[in-house]
Amino acid sequence: MRTIFLAVALAVALAVALAVALAAPLAAAATHPFGVRDMQSMDRVAEPVVSPDGKLVVFSVTATNLDANKRSSSLWITHTDGTGPRHLTTQTAKNDTGARFSPDGKAVWFLSNRSGSYQVWRIPVDGGEAEQITDEPLDVANLVVAPDGTRIAYSMPMYPDCDSIACTKSRKDQVAGQKATGRIFESAMIRHWDSWFDGTRSHLFVRGVAKGAASVDVTKGLNADVPSTPFGGTEELAFAPDSKSIVFTAKDVGRAEAWSTNFDLFVVPCDGSAKPRNLTADNPATDTRPLFSPDGKTLVYLAMKRAGYESDRLRVVTLAWPAAGAKPRVLTEAWDRSPDDLAWTRDGKSLLAAADNLGHKSLFRIDPTSGKATEIVKEGTAHSPGDTGSVIVYGHDTFKVPTDLWTVKLDGTGAKKITSFNAERLAAARMGDTEELWFEGANGDKVHGWIVKPIDFDAARKYPIAFLIHGGPQGSWNNDFHYRWNPELFAAAGYATVAIDFHGSTGYGQTFIDGINDDWGGKPLVDLQKGLAAAIAKSPYMDGDRACALGASYGGWMINWIAGNWSDRFKCLVAHDGNIDESAAYYETEELWFPEWEHKGTPWENPAGYAKASPAAHMANWKTPMLIVHGGQDFRVVETQGIGAFNALQRRGIPSKFLYFPDENHWVLKPQNSILWYDTVLAWCDQWTKPGATR
Repeated sequence: MRTIFLAVALAVALAVALAVALAAPLAAAATHPFGVRDMQSMDRVAEPVVSPDGKLVVFSVTATNLDANKRSSSLWITHTDGTGPRHLTTQTAKNDTGARFSPDGKAVWFLSNRSGSYQVWRIPVDGGEAEQITDEPLDVANLVVAPDGTRIAYSMPMYPDCDSIACTKSRKDQVAGQKATGRIFESAMIRHWDSWFDGTRSHLFVRGVAKGAASVDVTKGLNADVPSTPFGGTEELAFAPDSKSIVFTAKDVGRAEAWSTNFDLFVVPCDGSAKPRNLTADNPATDTRPLFSPDGKTLVYLAMKRAGYESDRLRVVTLAWPAAGAKPRVLTEAWDRSPDDLAWTRDGKSLLAAADNLGHKSLFRIDPTSGKATEIVKEGTAHSPGDTGSVIVYGHDTFKVPTDLWTVKLDGTGAKKITSFNAERLAAARMGDTEELWFEGANGDKVHGWIVKPIDFDAARKYPIAFLIHGGPQGSWNNDFHYRWNPELFAAAGYATVAIDFHGSTGYGQTFIDGINDDWGGKPLVDLQKGLAAAIAKSPYMDGDRACALGASYGGWMINWIAGNWSDRFKCLVAHDGNIDESAAYYETEELWFPEWEHKGTPWENPAGYAKASPAAHMANWKTPMLIVHGGQDFRVVETQGIGAFNALQRRGIPSKFLYFPDENHWVLKPQNSILWYDTVLAWCDQWTKPGATR
């Protein structure tokens, strides 16, 4: 019997071993290296809003149709404990976005273009058919709902000298029907980001909630955009606690618009019976993001101190409400971080804020009396916090995982993921592991960076390096799932990826940010040089002789600078939307305040400042193969800068290519264009760093 038992046991063991051996390659074959098509296929979770009773959260989910080369968004709703997730609106080829709960929590207001133009819609929380509320002749944007539920507000494009929506619509139709296409401008900013100025401004309208209610332009005659364009949104709007007035952000500076950063907060009656009143006229710098406390007694907002500097530190400021005669109080002067997302806890005892922080975007709790900031969530990228009364709901992503919704207690414990929209896609794609890097950079300052190991990492191998340089320049390689410059895509292509937060990067204190001003090619270059050396010293698997450097915006400028000032270091370079001549770029760009601050004046006031920051001055040293990428709708860094760099490379006989997107702005956003971008960029890197490279 014992012999039979042993024989059976041996047979079972062999069968199990054989099954495991056969399953291993099958499991490996079921996954693949993370690619750009994986990235573009990810569902994008955004705009979470907690219900008035704290039990539900509504949010948008954007899906991508690669075949149609389009994205569309729908609304989802779930309990804040993660149970019962469901579609609130049906996924179609249209967009449902900007959801807001009614104050009683029984309905959700949102924007949709399902009727052919963007209008306000409303749908019961428990389900049913959505009802169209507005039927404006123009597209509606930036929906907010009054605290008492009797009013809504939204923006529409208006000619400032028109006294009605009908006037603007008639004039737009007239312009569209003209055979002549010429335009006459009488002041700068004739175009901005990716759009030419057509004479209209984004104006704010308030109306009752009933269908057919009349809308009132409460910013009539104001020659400024409310909210600001192109990136301002509902965070720049706030109904007053009594729902009888509304506070908004605007830059009403006349002809100085192109060189001013003086955004102010204004308040205006909801019935339009008085003109907007400036609440922050004493501050010549930016004031923005108004937010009322739960008891209605305090207005908080974010403010900078230095006029003309878009990257000054944002401080949390409080103002007693009603504001007549009240003096603002800076709450967070001692906190050396610059928050953006702001929210109150329901009891009014804490403010929630997200801010860049040492290579992450962390979630903080701020005491509204002392201004003390306490870290709640440190790692990854946290955003859009909302209090349920027991936990904080927030969006969270990392290098490896796109945004999902999480909850955490106010003391930072009990973090829990409550949505998992891309679990299957992520399980099928292999990514590289990340690690942080600290080293001594310029001036002996501590500098931070990231290393992403190649997928299927083998310590015995030598890997080429993708050296990524961020833009801004006041930006950061935060631990987030980036849809334009994703380090994991380079790791999946077999590269050891290095990303350094040089002087000028955010999240390390304002002194570190200011360190780049008038020193673009100085301390940042030293940091990059020392950072690459530190990464290679820490990681013996990196092949320092096979490295390619890549960057966009300021990062593209830095690639052009490296070509002339660190010309022997890299096998190849990739410059996306980078300047080569700062003086010429000043005359071509739209936001003049940026170069005037960074280069200490205008080109005619400080020509030496612009000359010392121009890569073209070092063109004689260029010799590294370079891929140039540029968008035709980029009005921040205009296409002639990229064309000029390519012409110089060609004239000097340096191997080079020019990838041009006539329909993209400073960023490559369309799904198929993004795929072409990555395919082209990675092929260029492979050509010069992988086996068989010719240089």
